[in-house]
Amino acid sequence: MKVLHFFKTYVPDSYGGVEQFIFQLAHGSSQRGVDVEVLSLSPDVVDETARFDNHISHRIKRDFEISSTSFSFRAFAKFSTLARQADIIHLHFPWPFADVVYFATRVSKPVALTYHSDIIRQRLLLKVYAPLMRRLLGSVDRIVATSPNYLETSTTLADFRKKTDVIPIGLDRSTYPEYDPLLAAKWPSLAGKRFFLFVGVLRYYKGLHILLDALRGTDYPVAIAGAGPIEGELRQHALDLNLTNVHFVGAPNDREKVALLNLCHAAIFPSHLRSEAFGISLLEAAMYGKPLISSEVGTGTSYVNIHGETGLVVPPGDPTALREAMQALFENNELAAQMGERAKQRYENHFTASQMVDRHLELYREILAKRSEQT
Repeated sequence: MKVLHFFKTYVPDSYGGVEQFIFQLAHGSSQRGVDVEVLSLSPDVVDETARFDNHISHRIKRDFEISSTSFSFRAFAKFSTLARQADIIHLHFPWPFADVVYFATRVSKPVALTYHSDIIRQRLLLKVYAPLMRRLLGSVDRIVATSPNYLETSTTLADFRKKTDVIPIGLDRSTYPEYDPLLAAKWPSLAGKRFFLFVGVLRYYKGLHILLDALRGTDYPVAIAGAGPIEGELRQHALDLNLTNVHFVGAPNDREKVALLNLCHAAIFPSHLRSEAFGISLLEAAMYGKPLISSEVGTGTSYVNIHGETGLVVPPGDPTALREAMQALFENNELAAQMGERAKQRYENHFTASQMVDRHLELYREILAKRSEQT
């Protein structure tokens, strides 16, 4: 079986949640003998094909970007060539340009589509895009939602429930580097302290301004590990609040991220909008046995983090509730340890990459079998 993933970016150009999901699925599928290729756009290369990990990565030039949608003139010919060689095409939604490429190239191969998120911010563009979006969702063979929570709360998916499966995102801990205790010296202001950790790209929907507001008048140490478009605003907000217990440690590499996950007391994930569809960083913390704090936004974050079991779930956009959750875990080590252990157990029961990959391969086989019956 040959599978082609198509998305606007991929490692090493970007290390977001969708890219991590594609990597975990590609890595695990390749281990099972599937021929996996990933086509993505890149700001750095014109056209490059190389082996990445145990699969093939095709990177083509990104020509421009409008409203978070990347475009490439080379994509049409490249996608057409690769898609015709594949048995299954796996698209990742939302990315309107992929819809255009898919229909323009008239590739008739079976298609699975992972529905990562509703379109939240670009409401005006959504009105223009909606007919094309519905055409795409109606034409693909199967849609995959990453949590039952998102399927239940997405008004877009409501019209496509009969063709939508739920397959949670999974992680393979063996793909992460071993913990190096010596890296603790990199953050002397955090070493030896119990601190809360946020890991992720610094974007508008991550709720980090709410976290900063929650920290006013407290001395709970917090490490913010990431970079992104609102970093300057957040740093200024921390200065305006006279916060001395917030540490912006920059975007960590994999070794640094593992070190921070091992060192932290708990993970905090204050995303307050539905743009946060799952929260892979939250799942990573569960994988390392850390208690979790997140907000209830009706998405996969509350499928990963079960309130009162694996951590605490608070109302979105509520600094007071967030502060009280931090206080509960900071002042009760036994509670934090118990929740962390249950978070790790939940990861092992529901969110391993092995489970995710097996279910996707089963889905691919079902799609191929149904297509075969129709021909």
